[in-house]
Amino acid sequence: MTRKEDVAIRKQNSVQNMVRLTLELIVKSLNQKNRRDESLAQHLRKITHLKLANKNIDIIDDLSLCKNINVLYLYDNQIKEIHNLDFASNLRHLYLQNNCITRIENIASLSKLEKLYLGGNYITVVEGLENLEELRELHVESQQLPLGEKLLFDPRSLHSLAKSLSVLNISNNNIDEMSDLAILENIFHLIAVDNQIQHIKDLELVLGVWTKLSKLELSGNPVCHKPKYRDRVILQSKSLESLDGKEIKELERQFLMNWKASRDARKKIRTESTANDPSSFSHFDDNDSEHTHFPVYYFPIPKEKPNFPVFTGSHNKEFHPPTYEENRVIEKISHSTLKNSQSVQKDLIEPHFLRQMPL
Repeated sequence: MTRKEDVAIRKQNSVQNMVRLTLELIVKSLNQKNRRDESLAQHLRKITHLKLANKNIDIIDDLSLCKNINVLYLYDNQIKEIHNLDFASNLRHLYLQNNCITRIENIASLSKLEKLYLGGNYITVVEGLENLEELRELHVESQQLPLGEKLLFDPRSLHSLAKSLSVLNISNNNIDEMSDLAILENIFHLIAVDNQIQHIKDLELVLGVWTKLSKLELSGNPVCHKPKYRDRVILQSKSLESLDGKEIKELERQFLMNWKASRDARKKIRTESTANDPSSFSHFDDNDSEHTHFPVYYFPIPKEKPNFPVFTGSHNKEFHPPTYEENRVIEKISHSTLKNSQSVQKDLIEPHFLRQMPL
């Protein structure tokens, strides 16, 4: 069963069995019973981890009595809106993946939140994170986006997360470039598989500023099929230790760095030689230095019809060779024709057509 089929089945079942997240539901879900000498309110205030995954919950009710909660598991439900969490000022981990959430909102009071899981929802813009300055992990993979659209990022949220965020999962969101994410200077692990990143240059733009990046996952992107994709990524990021799940060994990086240094040195020598050593082009005339290629002209010797009678005869007639005087006439005509052809060539072959080649 595919994920989309699973979501459709859950939606169909949820229409008939919607559940509100209430204190009564919390009490039922608790494995431990409260002591006889304490009230329900006292017991709820002691709760730090609350597991309510896959309960078909669609609405989060008032949970203000659970004000000391640190970890809240609400994944695999039918929640459409994030609300009634203002009380959870101590919340550090929030699991809301695989719900029906369309917008990130009403979490500004969660100032101590460190991990936020929102994968598998219907979010189109990553926003509303301006006050989460301690957020270290953000998971927004596999959003159910409208056809042809990609996941977008609000610059204000990115600016707020610039120094804190270290793990970002944006897989399977039709993302085709990552320049907006360059501001996340402390990224340690980026997961961006199954997107539409096309060009190495798009990666080089962010890899040059992510000096703490250690793990990068890009499998399933078109860029992975580019020539020397792995080599170029390794050369661009000195901090990277793993690419697409494969370890980058120091020997591999050192070999690539030596190869690049050698290639750059050869390129520099060729550039300097071209700029500073014009003698390498001494066989070019000064007037012709801009013409690196020139055409070769061929002048056929014109053929003229002789102005004397040509003796022809059939096979049954006797052949008569030309006389002495006729031979003299032929020689004069041939000499005149050769002289005229040489004159034509001299007139046509101008100096700027030819290049003096070294002997």
